[in-house]
Amino acid sequence: MNEVFHKLWPEYEPGRYFCELTTPRPDAGPVPQWLAERLDRIGLEALRARASAAETDLIDLGVTFTVYSDATAIDRILPFDCIPRVLTASEWDLLERACKQRVAALNAFLGDIYSKGLVVRDGVIPADLVYGNSNYRPEMQDFPVRYGTYAHICGIDIIRDEMGDFRVLEDNARTPSGVSYVIENRHLMLRTFPDLMAGIKLKPVDDYGRRLRAAMAEVAQGDHDDPSVVLLSPGIYNSAYFEHVFLAREMGVPLVVGADLVVENERVYMRTTAGLKPVHTIYRRLNDDFLDPLVFRPDSMLGVPGLIGAWKAGNVTIANAVGTGVADDKAVYAYMPRIIKYYLGEEPLIQNVDTHICREPAGLKYTLDNLDKLVTKPVGESGGYGITIGPRASKEELEASRAAILANPDNWISQPVIGLSVAPTLAEEGIGPRHLDLRPFIITGKESWVLPGGLSRVAMKRGSLIVNSSQGGGSKDTWVLAESFAKGGAA
Repeated sequence: MNEVFHKLWPEYEPGRYFCELTTPRPDAGPVPQWLAERLDRIGLEALRARASAAETDLIDLGVTFTVYSDATAIDRILPFDCIPRVLTASEWDLLERACKQRVAALNAFLGDIYSKGLVVRDGVIPADLVYGNSNYRPEMQDFPVRYGTYAHICGIDIIRDEMGDFRVLEDNARTPSGVSYVIENRHLMLRTFPDLMAGIKLKPVDDYGRRLRAAMAEVAQGDHDDPSVVLLSPGIYNSAYFEHVFLAREMGVPLVVGADLVVENERVYMRTTAGLKPVHTIYRRLNDDFLDPLVFRPDSMLGVPGLIGAWKAGNVTIANAVGTGVADDKAVYAYMPRIIKYYLGEEPLIQNVDTHICREPAGLKYTLDNLDKLVTKPVGESGGYGITIGPRASKEELEASRAAILANPDNWISQPVIGLSVAPTLAEEGIGPRHLDLRPFIITGKESWVLPGGLSRVAMKRGSLIVNSSQGGGSKDTWVLAESFAKGGAA
């Protein structure tokens, strides 16, 4: 940490971790120092007051998510940290290209496994990992999708290690959430902390809704001058309902639940006061199992009877496509470097975190022999549930993890403990380092576009490596610098 930061924040000590603000980066220029100096001028007490006002703003706006497991607090705001995370122009260039590469490989993989299955035939990935996957949908077999796009909206979870290198932690290709916070965080900063942003050129984030609406229209089946797009939500009790409302508004499309749609003669219609209106693209925010009770779960009250029939008849597009869950399985993730090489003939621009697959004998043995040194994760869970961080686990927790892995090795992977990068965060003790990750969002129609920045999730608890909102994590505004200072001036 350089002298300026040490003078301003004498108690701030990132230790061995890469700091997203204080670690020198050639093209960051004076921005980190400007930010630190402006925070210092505001002062800690005023900063806390403004941060409190910002959280009140979130409550007034209804920016909440639901924690089903907590009987005492159903709706919560996502804690917002007012000190932004800064990404330089060159860092964003790498992240943007890597995300596009990753999504291209994911879509190629999905197109292949639902047609010829060459990736399995050629031994790149085991057959049972694909066809035995609970997210594999035989209904997708030999069904073409427009432009070969299965994952229209994708979120790629990325971390930075102790050396400052980015690593892909996870792929989210089903119904990735969190993009609303990216946009709301920026609006919140503009309203509450305009003095922090003054004179700093940032890439904007306000174009997401328009881009998403355009992509949904682009992938509509048939030839329509103005395709009708809707956002299908499970309803008000879903944990991400705020986001569904937000995105429908940003896109300028109707927000519907299953009961608002009906299928007649293999075509989908929306019920309106003026009668039935055709629907051409459905951006769905519910899982495959609940989409159509005639095909999947017969007890589903959330979906639309006959929807899959209309989709297979080529009369409606569903985004993301049915069956994309195979691509974001944590076991399939381990094969992604090979999948990228197989389809694109390229090395990954950003590497995976090293992953040991417990379904494979060598991976199982290594995991069991090193439980106290590894992070173990169930492949079928999300939100940080089921994870055991070996070096921080008790003897009882390690034994419980061992028993769970031995009972069902196929359901587990393990990874080394990565020292996630940290960023200055407003904490009880003042400004302290907290671990964080990044989830960029990629929209794909005919081509891919990446929202500048992404959701920076931060572990609000000191020392915690789990950043998920369901586990107490918060978020930061992610600043992508629109200019580079690599040669001593704006580029």
